[in-house]
Amino acid sequence: MERTFHMLLYRAFHAQRNHLRPCIAQIGLEVGQPKLLTYLSQNGPCPQKQLAAYFDVDSAAISRMLDSLEKGGFITRKMSQHSRRSNFVELTEKGRQACEAWQSCCEKFEQQMLQGFSEGERAQFADFLSRAYQNLRIEKGEGHERP
Repeated sequence: MERTFHMLLYRAFHAQRNHLRPCIAQIGLEVGQPKLLTYLSQNGPCPQKQLAAYFDVDSAAISRMLDSLEKGGFITRKMSQHSRRSNFVELTEKGRQACEAWQSCCEKFEQQMLQGFSEGERAQFADFLSRAYQNLRIEKGEGHERP
């Protein structure tokens, strides 16, 4: 079995994607959209630029994902009161329901993925992944802005 970290991470990511993709489709979302709904659910309405910055994605890509989510009735965009060039993005009731369904799928996935892990191992694993992420952000010169 492959023991290099990059290959282990790739294989875990690939398995995660394959496991969760049917759930995404069942909810009526596209790849990449659940993370936006989750962010909005946890943080409330926010500017489109904030989403792009948080997910390290260019504004055009976020705009395309938001266009699709808006057409599907999952979000609304409103002009910011402070700047005409800025949109505030907010979940609709349909978006909240989709996010709840997504969270349920993720909880089931995590239960399966972490089967046999003790609570201490789960905490340690989460810490290791967070630290690895921060190391990569520091390398990119982005500091410790996100968990």
